[in-house]
Amino acid sequence: MPEFLDIKHLDAGYGRSQVLFDVTLGIPWRGGVAVLGRNGAGKTTLMKTIVGELPAWKGEVAFDGRDISRRATQERVRAGIGYVPQEHSVFARLSVRDNLAVGSLANKKADAVDHVLTIFPKLGQRLDQPAGTLSGGERKMLAIGRAMLGDPKLLLLDEPTEGVWIGVIEEITERLIELAKSIAVIIVEQHLDLALRVADYAYVLDRGRVALQGEAGEVRGNPELMRYLAP
Repeated sequence: MPEFLDIKHLDAGYGRSQVLFDVTLGIPWRGGVAVLGRNGAGKTTLMKTIVGELPAWKGEVAFDGRDISRRATQERVRAGIGYVPQEHSVFARLSVRDNLAVGSLANKKADAVDHVLTIFPKLGQRLDQPAGTLSGGERKMLAIGRAMLGDPKLLLLDEPTEGVWIGVIEEITERLIELAKSIAVIIVEQHLDLALRVADYAYVLDRGRVALQGEAGEVRGNPELMRYLAP
């Protein structure tokens, strides 16, 4: 049975600088997958290539049985890929309410925003507050919630707890664990324990190549792991 997201022999990069080399990975239709590696390993480049912000130089990106390697970002989003980037993931000058309204434009479910507010109740207390004045954790919640309003089948999360107070990290983690029970989630995260709690499977990138892969527990116990995560 083919993977829900099936990436084969992917090369990608910026300008003349190649970052990803012959990357092959598969994502099931439901569950969490972690992409690990030190800074500069190619994790964000991989996410941007999946969503179409960067072109695939070589190889294939297939989603839900269709080759999307040459599809524009908006087409991939319409097909069911949601993306929460590492930075600039909310409209800072808009209120929380308006950020959610933008995210729900293409969602026909009348209770879609209410569903997000059930998942992240803190947002319900900040609806009229400009997003730029939220705490780091609240901004991440808003970014994830807005992406969920697109009703994605696959959600890409790039460093969802970066700059977040440790007391809020656990709350976000619990929500992501629940989310991964119903859709596919790819998480890039520096917090190893968090990533491997959300994920059932993990890939470790090193200098743009897949260095390790396996079930989350297997990767966690691999003695080689820290060699690829150390600065």
